[in-house]
Amino acid sequence: MLTIRLAAAACLTLLLALPANAFETQARAAYVYDVTTDTVLLDKNADMPIPPASMSKLMTINMLFEALRDDRVDMDTRFGVSTRAREMGGSTMFLNERDRPTVEELIQGIIVMSGNDACVVVAEGLAGSEASFARLMTERARDLGMSQTTLANASGWPHPDHRMSARDLGILATRLVTEFPDLYGYFSQKEFAFDNRAPQNRFNRNPLLGLGIGADGLKTGHTQEAGYGLVGSATQGDRRIVFVISGLDSERARADEAERLVSWAFRQFVQKTLLEEGERVVTADVWLGDRPQVDLVAANGASLLVPAMEQDGISAEARYVAPLRAPIAKGEEVGTLVVSMAGMPDAEVPLVAADAVAEGGFVPRMKLAASTLLGMAVDRARGGGESGETAVE
Repeated sequence: MLTIRLAAAACLTLLLALPANAFETQARAAYVYDVTTDTVLLDKNADMPIPPASMSKLMTINMLFEALRDDRVDMDTRFGVSTRAREMGGSTMFLNERDRPTVEELIQGIIVMSGNDACVVVAEGLAGSEASFARLMTERARDLGMSQTTLANASGWPHPDHRMSARDLGILATRLVTEFPDLYGYFSQKEFAFDNRAPQNRFNRNPLLGLGIGADGLKTGHTQEAGYGLVGSATQGDRRIVFVISGLDSERARADEAERLVSWAFRQFVQKTLLEEGERVVTADVWLGDRPQVDLVAANGASLLVPAMEQDGISAEARYVAPLRAPIAKGEEVGTLVVSMAGMPDAEVPLVAADAVAEGGFVPRMKLAASTLLGMAVDRARGGGESGETAVE
């Protein structure tokens, strides 16, 4: 049941987040974010810089996607392969100096085959050298709010200065999902072999693809220092989540933990619509306007996730400085609806004016002045008001 009460106050916007101990995970660091409702479902050491291994290849992909978006390259652009790229160990596309792979082939080589050589090719093709590319990626990460990210190379190859946090990886995954919907489909591609080479390395390592749980990305990672990790995303119904787990001790543990996490995120929470977009929340008084009141409505509606077993007991408080002062533009944000639920931080929804209110003319101002003076006179007659003053404009 939703109850609403009023208050005249100023307030700050908060991100809705659920208790960090809501899900017990064996991962050293974990982060789960519901994209649809802007809700953090799980935060375990999410801001701790960790070695991301191949999960940091997502930043290389982001830089390449941005180059495509900005028309600096297209899918048919071909890049040369240096000896440095060819000599990369670990997972590769088995490129050599005679090859001229296209951007599309490199995208698939990085996402599906986790090609370290492909990452170096992209770095050198976009920035001239891998070192320059790493600096550009770090700067771009800061621009995107990834404050715990410092990248030393394009592939995630072990390096003491190569670090990302689980939250930063979640921010990056959300960006790839939401900003590049036309390119995101490559993350669900199950196999790719460049020029029919390395058939044993052609399969996507994401263990969730094909399980029928809505998983459609993004990237696994593993080094001895980092353990086994996964940046994933999945959709069920109208909801999408992204998640990050890192520091697991085997491929099997990574696969089991990821599947269990997806199941928990979708089955233990219910999306509840409290207000539709434009729905009236309260009628506010207006000071010196051409009308005495204006409706305040939810700017974008109000929808949040609640634990499946605790759907009742939600309350909401409309906060604004009363009375509102004219002029007021239609759609102007003038207050906040603070939604509260036991055991969870508050969530906030902007309240905007449903209609414009112009400044009142001479007659409304005179009526207001007369009403104010009359009130003062009544107060004095009742023995009050000697020490107070009321300003009338």
